[in-house]
Amino acid sequence: MTHDIDSVVVGAGVVGLAVGRAFTVSGRDTIILESELAIGTATSSRNSEVIHAGIYYAPGSLKAQLCVSGKGALYTYCAERGIPHRRVGKLIVAAGESEVAALEDLQATARMNGVDDLELLDAAQLTKMEPSVRGAGALLSPSTGIVDSHALMLAYQGEIEDAGGRIAFGSRLTRAGPKGRGFDLEVLLEGGQSMRLTCRQLVNAAGLNAQAVARSVAGLPKSAVPTRYLAKGSYFALSGHSPFGRLIYPVPEASGLGIHATLDMAGRTRFGPDVEWVDDIDYAVNPARAAVFAKAISRYFPGISPGALQPAYAGIRPKIVPRGAAPGDFIVQGRAEHGIGGLVNLFGIESPGLTASLAIAEAALSALAQD
Repeated sequence: MTHDIDSVVVGAGVVGLAVGRAFTVSGRDTIILESELAIGTATSSRNSEVIHAGIYYAPGSLKAQLCVSGKGALYTYCAERGIPHRRVGKLIVAAGESEVAALEDLQATARMNGVDDLELLDAAQLTKMEPSVRGAGALLSPSTGIVDSHALMLAYQGEIEDAGGRIAFGSRLTRAGPKGRGFDLEVLLEGGQSMRLTCRQLVNAAGLNAQAVARSVAGLPKSAVPTRYLAKGSYFALSGHSPFGRLIYPVPEASGLGIHATLDMAGRTRFGPDVEWVDDIDYAVNPARAAVFAKAISRYFPGISPGALQPAYAGIRPKIVPRGAAPGDFIVQGRAEHGIGGLVNLFGIESPGLTASLAIAEAALSALAQD
C-alpha cells in the first residue's frame, strides 16, 4: 500500500497529538503514526498532570517561552471545551531559613519569564494557608493548576479526526528517505505488514523514541541527534483524605522539581516524582522507595509515615543531558539545524511539555514555515 499525504507526525503522545491537531485544523491532510495501540501510553500519561506557571526555566529558553505561552493557551482551550482542569495554585516551600533566598531567586527568574503573580509568604502565612505544611516560608503560584491529561489528549484526537486526520495505531516508522520536496516513508504495521507513505512534511514527536526515529531519516547528520538519557520518576499515592488544598513543592533539586505533592481531579494526593537515572525503560515502582519518599516529604509534611504511601505509577523523562549537567532545554530542530527541508525533530520534551503542548505545536509549524 502506498499513500500520498501532506503531513506525517510520529508519536501520539500529548505533543504529537497537539502537532497533528495544528496540522489538520490548518487544512493539511495528516496521519499520526503511533507504534502503540492507544494514545499517550508513555510520558504523556505518566506525569503529575500539572499546568506549570513557568517559574523554574532559564530566561530566554524554549522551556520558559513555550511554558508561559502554552499555559495561557491551555487554560483557554480547556475552558472552551469543558476539559476537566482546576487552578488550584502551588506553594514552593522553604524547609529552613537557608532556603528562603532560593525562593527569592525563583521569584526573580519567574519575573524574567513573564510570570509576575508570585507571592512570598512567611512561615505564619504558610501555616494559615496550609495548616498541615511546615516551613520557613513559601512562594505562592496562583496560576499553577492541574488537568485531566487523558481528557486533553482525547480532545486533541477528536479535533484531528473531525478535521479528517487519522491516527494509525500499531504503526512504526522504520525508514524515511528524502524524496523531491518531501519524504518516502516505510512503516511497519501490527502483524508484520508494511505500508509506504509519501509526505511533504514530517514531524518527529516520538518522545522517548525520538532519537531512534531521527536515526531512521536517511541523510540526517549524526551530530543532529542528541544522546538520550533516561531519568525515571516514581509516584506514591497517599492513603486517606488529602491534607492539602494546593500543590506542595519543595525547593527544586538539580535533576527535577523534587518529590512534591500533587492533586488529581478527584482531590486525591500523590507524591512524586523522584529521580532515578536508569539505562532501560521500566515502569515498575519499587515499594521499598516509600521510605526514601517519606523522608523527603517529612521536610514539609511532618509525621508522614512510609505505611501511608502506596505505589502508584512511574514515568520516564526523555532527557538530553546526563546526570550532574545543567538542565537541558527543549529542542525544536528544523532545516536550519539539520539541513533537511520539511523535517522537524522534537527532542528533550519532558516537563513542562504537557503545559506547553499547544505552543510546541505552533513552534513546530513555525520551523516548517521557515523552509
